[in-house]
Order: sequence, then structure tokens, then C-alpha cells
Amino acid sequence: MVPVLLVLLLALVLFGAGFAVKVLWWIALAVLVVWLLGFLMRGTTAGGGRSRWYRW
Repeated sequence: MVPVLLVLLLALVLFGAGFAVKVLWWIALAVLVVWLLGFLMRGTTAGGGRSRWYRW
């Protein structure tokens, strides 16, 4: 009985890890799209110089 429970627990952990990794890939893709849009659609400052849409 214990080996069966261990196999089921391992399957559950691997399924959960796979789902979490897939969700993280979708989040990373969304962040990349937002970053690219911000990079491409940045405006200019009032002084006419180049501006950055991020602050760091």
C-alpha cells in the first residue's frame, strides 16, 4: 500500500510542478509582450530628447 501511495504522491507533485512551470511561461510571455509594447511605443520628452519608459 505504501509504494502505491508514494507513486501517487510523486505523480501529483510532478503534475503540480508541470502546471506551475506552464503558468510561469505564460506570465513570462505576457511580461515580454508588455515590455516590447512599451519599448516600441515610447514617446519623446517635452524637451524633444529621447525618453525611457522605465526608470532604473
